[in-house]
Amino acid sequence: MTFIKPGPDFVQLFRTFEHTAFRLETRDRYNSPRETESFRKFVAGEPDASYHENWLELVREATAAGRLFSRVRVVSFPLTDYTRFSLWISGYTNKAGDDIRYLTRDEAEAANLPRYDYWLFDSCKLVMMRFGDDDRFVGAEVVEDPAIIVEHNYWRDVARHHAIPRDDFALRYEQRYHQRR
Repeated sequence: MTFIKPGPDFVQLFRTFEHTAFRLETRDRYNSPRETESFRKFVAGEPDASYHENWLELVREATAAGRLFSRVRVVSFPLTDYTRFSLWISGYTNKAGDDIRYLTRDEAEAANLPRYDYWLFDSCKLVMMRFGDDDRFVGAEVVEDPAIIVEHNYWRDVARHHAIPRDDFALRYEQRYHQRR
């Protein structure tokens, strides 16, 4: 296995895939230094998505070239502040072309999905995400075993089958949120 640290080599994965990039996101919190200030502002009621522009441009370029970004986010209830933040920011990401869908943790467990994050590029390059105890991304392992890659393709398909589109999830969440207030 090859280990890739955060930085240019990791970003290159998103510039070089040919057809599809899929991510399963399973964590209730990510501790990304580039999001810290935007997250703080979101919680304070002053949302600011400017930190996200480089990612949005990368997604726009890829999708304009006919490549597909998609992901399924597994979420717990009640939603954490971080999950609400990522739901808000995913509105921008969806508009850029990243098809983000949501799945409850209970549904993910019933479907026997893994409890860790991964990227799957072109259905043949599996990149297992690794995080530290502080929820920071520390790097990723590139897995080359064909049987493990096939298993993660299956999980991708199961996750997408059960997940609902971001806008539908946001509408349901907003209704729940306002009913509790």
